[in-house]
Amino acid sequence: MTLKEKYDRLIAYFEATRPDAGPELHYADAYQLLVAVVLSAQCTDKRVNMVTPALFAAYPDAHALSQASADDILHYIRSVSYPNSKSAHLAAMARKMVSDFGGEVPSDIDALQQLPGVGRKTANVIASVIFNQPALAVDTHVFRVAERLGLTHNSPSPLHTERTLTRHLPADKIPVAHHWLILHGRYVCQARKPKCDECGLTEICRFYKGNGANKTNKTNKTTQ
Repeated sequence: MTLKEKYDRLIAYFEATRPDAGPELHYADAYQLLVAVVLSAQCTDKRVNMVTPALFAAYPDAHALSQASADDILHYIRSVSYPNSKSAHLAAMARKMVSDFGGEVPSDIDALQQLPGVGRKTANVIASVIFNQPALAVDTHVFRVAERLGLTHNSPSPLHTERTLTRHLPADKIPVAHHWLILHGRYVCQARKPKCDECGLTEICRFYKGNGANKTNKTNKTTQ
């Protein structure tokens, strides 16, 4: 099977099984998604969704958040991972948005990365989800799934994975491809115990063909 055939099979599979894939974070606009994605670093979406309603009620936009101190914000986000650093980032990010971007979330990836607490992954999420740009965020799930399936090969970094995936995916599929891969990694191709028996992509999967199936079956048997 050629690499192009792998990508074609991937697209066909996810268009059939996850045609409307999108973020599991709850948000109403670009500002809310940006805040939620910053909070989601090394934290579950479920936990973030628990704290953001009160946070957004208190600070409905960047202008309101820019008036808050890190300690003010910390009160709302104590239960997420790394709350002290995230509260400081959010306070500084809001001030930067107001001073440099009129309180609006910029659409340019480089401009987004000028905001405190916003790295390339977060910038790509905003660019693709809000502005429908051909940007693909690579987190640990995307990195793992791409390698296991054989879409990448011994990728040395998330940036290399991002460039490889965007080079081989059609531009109009790139915004949704992140969600396809992250959800597949979250619920099927899990790090410790991949559910190969539930996966519809085993025919293209390098991990499965390289004895991954046998390892998975042994692991599943020992946990039954």
